[in-house]
Amino acid sequence: MNRRQLSMAYVVCRGVARSQAKNFYYAFLALPRHKRNSLCAVYAYMRHADDISDAPGLSLDQRRAQLQAWSDSLRHAVEGEAGDDPVIMALADTQSRFKIPLELFEQLIAGTAMDLQFAAAAQAESAGAPVVPYRTFDDLYRYCYHVASVVGLVCIHIFGYKDPAAESLAEQTGVAFQLTNIIRDVKEDAAMGRVYIPEEDFARFQRTPAELTSANFKNGFSPSTFIPLLEFEAQRARQFYQAAEKLLPLIEDDSRPCLWALVEIYRRLLDKIAARNYNVFQEKVRLTVPEKLSVLSQGLLKVIF
Repeated sequence: MNRRQLSMAYVVCRGVARSQAKNFYYAFLALPRHKRNSLCAVYAYMRHADDISDAPGLSLDQRRAQLQAWSDSLRHAVEGEAGDDPVIMALADTQSRFKIPLELFEQLIAGTAMDLQFAAAAQAESAGAPVVPYRTFDDLYRYCYHVASVVGLVCIHIFGYKDPAAESLAEQTGVAFQLTNIIRDVKEDAAMGRVYIPEEDFARFQRTPAELTSANFKNGFSPSTFIPLLEFEAQRARQFYQAAEKLLPLIEDDSRPCLWALVEIYRRLLDKIAARNYNVFQEKVRLTVPEKLSVLSQGLLKVIF
């Protein structure tokens, strides 16, 4: 692969991130170009894996096979086998340049495959009730690790770090991000038959996953009944965000504005949900483009010691 091919491969990855990474891409802009390119390659690889997992026209076996093939294609590229997929080209270069353990990408694919359990369970269910695969928070944590913490561990290799304490902190920061997504997307996920909140938390607040079915949303559903449960999950997320504050000084100076912006975007999203009294059942809660640009400008100007 020549330099021109590699350059074009990164252009493709930047295009994917720019068009689809609604929160991440603004923070990526705070990085030096070579690190920004690499994060875009990571995102493009993740995005394709997610698309395979959610592909409606594929059977479960076909999705599993394609996810494995996507994982194998990266391993083959890292081992020197020629290929023509621009995302794989760029990511193999990123993996080599930043010495990212290949098993992290394999864990990421394994995490993406975990969502296939929803489709499998839905096929076995006839009542149409949402699937709740996680009984305890420890169960949910393992899922969050694979789909979010692993991404954080990949990112800190690109950001640059020397203190191994950064790894545990990146893991916890990833959990904070994923919990924020879970809270924000409760209605959207439930509409697809997915509930990520653990069963034990529903029981704690005397709520049931069945209340989150689409039929209930149309028949007198009261968002206020879920305030205590969602507030509980939000407080849990805030505890994990504390890890991000400890992580910032452990990464290289030129990466700190990006991480600060990422954390700030997600923390503000959680604050916005709280300000709406945890009503995530009507209009989707999101930061506006001006709000994200404001965070980016603060990140670019901020000196973090």
